Amino acid sequence: MIDTLKIKLFCDGADLTAIRKMAAHHWVAGFTTNPTLMRVAGVTDYASFAREVLELIPDRPVSFEVFADDFDEMERQAMAIASWGANVNVKIPVTNTRREFAGPLIQRLSSAGVVVNVTAIFTEAQTAAVAQCLSPTTPAIVSVFAGRVADTGRDPVPVMRSCLKILEARPSAQLLWASPREPLNIYQADELGCHIITATPDMLGKLSLAGKDLDEFSLETVTMFYDAAQASGFSI
Repeated sequence: MIDTLKIKLFCDGADLTAIRKMAAHHWVAGFTTNPTLMRVAGVTDYASFAREVLELIPDRPVSFEVFADDFDEMERQAMAIASWGANVNVKIPVTNTRREFAGPLIQRLSSAGVVVNVTAIFTEAQTAAVAQCLSPTTPAIVSVFAGRVADTGRDPVPVMRSCLKILEARPSAQLLWASPREPLNIYQADELGCHIITATPDMLGKLSLAGKDLDEFSLETVTMFYDAAQASGFSI
């Protein structure tokens, strides 16, 4: 079933053991991480961690994110990160914490040939503004946080459909469905024509359930509950 998907599957995380395991799968087309995931994984040396990841993943795109809030410092970090390897994508937040649009920085980096992954995008308007800043010839990723849009009670599918339409003017840019909440989102993104979706190793692992017989799945679930009750020694 995985091989029938047209969308590129990226693995999102910062645990080196999980990254090594996912790298063994030919269908994992790339990797992403961010400062929050790195902190959860206990990473304390950013550059050392990144180089370990790149040793494991020399042949597929890997996105590392800047962590400054000042655009000049973001640019310095972005150029340093980009120098780590030809397969490195540099994640730039669409704004800083002061709501200032990162457009001028995105434009400078993209014009310089840096493959940016513009992240934390939530709206069509943000996507349109970012598209205007991307070089027509430099590859780029536009990461729209569809899962977090869904967390607000909004259907992300129309948003993603509109973003795809917007990016037609930038054929070198790829739309990434970020922060999926369930494996169904992978199939939704694939059906829409999104170029990439990034998901945790646990969620990617659930793709093995595709097409599973539901009666059999029901029985397995009943058995799981029964076994847990027996192991607990419950009585009434």
